[in-house]
Amino acid sequence: MTARILVMPGDGVGPEICREAVRVIDALSNDHGLDVELDEALVGGAAIDAEGDPLPESSLEAARSADAILFGAIGGPKWDNVERAKRPESGLLRLRSELGLFANLRPAILYPQLAHVSTLKHEIVAGLDLMIVRELTGGLYFGKPSGLHKNANGRREAYNTMRYDEAEIERVGRAAFDIARARGGRLCSADKANVLDVSQLWRDVMNDLSADYPDVELTHMYVDNAAMQLVRAPKQFDTIVTTNLFGDILSDTSAMLTGSIGMLPSASMDAHGKGLYEPVHGSAPDIAGQGMANPLAIILSVGMMLRYTLGRGDLADKVENAVGYALDRGLRTRDIMGRETQMASTQEMGGAIADMLR
Repeated sequence: MTARILVMPGDGVGPEICREAVRVIDALSNDHGLDVELDEALVGGAAIDAEGDPLPESSLEAARSADAILFGAIGGPKWDNVERAKRPESGLLRLRSELGLFANLRPAILYPQLAHVSTLKHEIVAGLDLMIVRELTGGLYFGKPSGLHKNANGRREAYNTMRYDEAEIERVGRAAFDIARARGGRLCSADKANVLDVSQLWRDVMNDLSADYPDVELTHMYVDNAAMQLVRAPKQFDTIVTTNLFGDILSDTSAMLTGSIGMLPSASMDAHGKGLYEPVHGSAPDIAGQGMANPLAIILSVGMMLRYTLGRGDLADKVENAVGYALDRGLRTRDIMGRETQMASTQEMGGAIADMLR
């Protein structure tokens, strides 16, 4: 059965990296029997410019009817003065919420060819392979009430609410336990239970769930310590599960362990295996259109799409191996350059991966 993939390039470097991801998908379709149909829709600043809305209803409907979504990047200084509710980022937040994409999977894998690019010592990061599971549709980013106003003293005051109910915690917890079971059998839950009531509930629910997963070792760590441990001894972790805000911070910390945020893919999943797949990096407007962006994160996101939504782990392996072969050949975009390697443009790197798949 043909799978429907919606491509949402967005802003900044989004369109140029999405083009390379589509080249990879085309190679898989032409030479490896991948049966997919591609469509495209506006989102973010590009959608604001065209339709005055960061997530037009037509784009949302296309996303609802797709089996998977390949997402580029959104935002940029051009839209900094747009009212808050209509800024590009609100389009992505609404998309996650409307589609129920509650579990964000962010692997941090260090390719051995890039161990010297990491800012940490080789012995600290060599062999790194961890997964961060971030709750994505609740917590501080979505909790109500929230707002910005003037208080009784005439001063500006802002407030946000961190809120979870046990059902929200349980569903992301089960996703994380399942992933940990399929990996190394170790799950670390990062919270702030010594300070926050919501974190105490989080910890209680994780402990309750652990009874259903006797083969998975559950540990707890305060999030500030987890951030420190990620840069001190990251290989102690296998799978980490945490809240929306904490996951945002920890996953970007893990990006630097791999040498560049341009190497990190991600998947945002619903309860039925549908996912939105995107690179962790942003729109990078300072280099947009210059052919300098690293397309490997979005290409690896295609690999995650193949594995988690399309059920083609065999093709996911081929994509990941092709990335390794390209790095073996010394191909590097600017963000992962070493003295001994040759600099490749966005198009050259994407083309090399597509050619290897052919």
